[in-house]
Amino acid sequence: MLKKWFDNAEEYLLVGSLAFNVVLVFFQVVMRYVFQNSLSWSEELARYIFLWQTWLGASYAVKEHRHLRVEMLADRFKGRARLVFELFVLVVWFGFSGFLAYQGYQMTSFLAQSGQTSAAMQIPISWAYASVPVGCGLMALRLVGEIRRVLAEALATPKEV
Repeated sequence: MLKKWFDNAEEYLLVGSLAFNVVLVFFQVVMRYVFQNSLSWSEELARYIFLWQTWLGASYAVKEHRHLRVEMLADRFKGRARLVFELFVLVVWFGFSGFLAYQGYQMTSFLAQSGQTSAAMQIPISWAYASVPVGCGLMALRLVGEIRRVLAEALATPKEV
């Protein structure tokens, strides 16, 4: 049950936030050009929602195998060697995601302690920056699943002579 929720949570959040952002931006355009009275907070909120969509979308793209890849080097390997290469790529990617999550956490903590707030909505700016460690952490979790899958596949593949 929890796995199903986790597998679908990102998708639901991404679709819901996209729909909300479309309505928000449309409302802002109507207010600005029809009523000549723009909202001071809508553009800022749309920007912060977009940040969260980007980092959650990176995690979701791992699940769906939608990240851009250059297959030129991987195509040179066959069978188990290709799986070992794939494992290497995933481990490096996992390390990079962990690094980004850690650095994002450091930045978010610094901003939370400094008490900086956003210009229009006056909310803690750290809420927007928290998208980086959360998204990268989720991406790292997805990559652990991919690493386990490739390892299992590599162990099941017979050695080439």
